[in-house]
Amino acid sequence: MPAGSEAPLSLPHTWRPFGARVAGILFGAMLLVVCAAAWLGFDDQTRATFTWFQRGTLLFLGLVAFAAWFALVRSRVVADDDRLVVVNGYRRHEYDWAEVVAVHLPPGAPWATLDLADGTTSSVLAIQGSDGERARRAVRQLRALANR
Repeated sequence: MPAGSEAPLSLPHTWRPFGARVAGILFGAMLLVVCAAAWLGFDDQTRATFTWFQRGTLLFLGLVAFAAWFALVRSRVVADDDRLVVVNGYRRHEYDWAEVVAVHLPPGAPWATLDLADGTTSSVLAIQGSDGERARRAVRQLRALANR
């Protein structure tokens, strides 16, 4: 295969963010371990000074952090024969291929964007600019699918 060319994709094909997912998993796990170690390191008297409201607040903040992490992890783009499905966090958008005019990832952009036939744009959080060559390859593949 010549340099610069890529094998055709078999559809359906899914793209997901890589670096942001790994960082979220690693830092989330480390934060959980540190918080658990700190709680277990307290003596019984110190633990008893925490009210149920304070404990509930900490649990609530942990659940909010988990919800944000889960939204990032579930972000994806699925290319099918007849449509493109974009999941950004907790929102899902479905586009016919005819609606997708262009796919962009300018240098320094945080994520890719789709130009749509109605003149609007849509963010694609699954293709993170910080993923480097992996993101550029995903944009090239999406462009090829949109232009077929």
